[in-house]
Amino acid sequence: MNSFARHSLALLFGILVAACSTLDGGDETRGWSAQKLYSEAKDNLNDGNYEQAIKYYGKLEARYPYGRLAQQAQIDTAYAHYKDREPALALAAADRFIKMYPNHANIDYIYYLKGLVNFNDDLGLTGYLGGQDLTERDPKAVREAFEALREMTTRFPQSRYTPDAIARMNYLVNALASHEIHVARYYMNRGAYDALGMKDLRDDTERVLIRNFPNSKALKGDRGPSGSWWQLWTY
Repeated sequence: MNSFARHSLALLFGILVAACSTLDGGDETRGWSAQKLYSEAKDNLNDGNYEQAIKYYGKLEARYPYGRLAQQAQIDTAYAHYKDREPALALAAADRFIKMYPNHANIDYIYYLKGLVNFNDDLGLTGYLGGQDLTERDPKAVREAFEALREMTTRFPQSRYTPDAIARMNYLVNALASHEIHVARYYMNRGAYDALGMKDLRDDTERVLIRNFPNSKALKGDRGPSGSWWQLWTY
């Protein structure tokens, strides 16, 4: 082989190396083992670098799709999205894991995580706690949080997450009840029952309330012009 041919081959090799480097973007993780990728991802997760952690978990799944670490990477990815305030992505990752590994040893945690995601959804319970008018918002996230936690506690009553899940479910029930009361009060304060001519329903409900809860705050105070306690139920 003459010098020109050797020079041409060397040049071609250099071009190929440069092209490969460009394609992988100078990826620092090239050649990392599954354990190395997982360790780096976990460190970033613990440090609050959720976006970087998710990237490392993604590379781990792509390069080493089989085995314990790839499965754990999916679990951690769902959690990282949750911590990064990306509820939709967290729920998608959780649902993906449930479909792929319905009998996984940590499947109870995934259902618990789904409950947490919806429990803390800014459009759901957090908005409620922040004082937003509940009549302006569909409590869909609250109901979905309850359903996820209920499924987890029903399927895995001995799970270490069950006690906390039950406590959250009790809170959610009260939140939903408060929502219904709030909506009812919203319409009552506007005289909706009288305006709709539903006086029989109004009076029947009042009789039930008096019979079962004679000391209710709703029955105290002066009555409105129509003689109904509905209009003054503002406690």
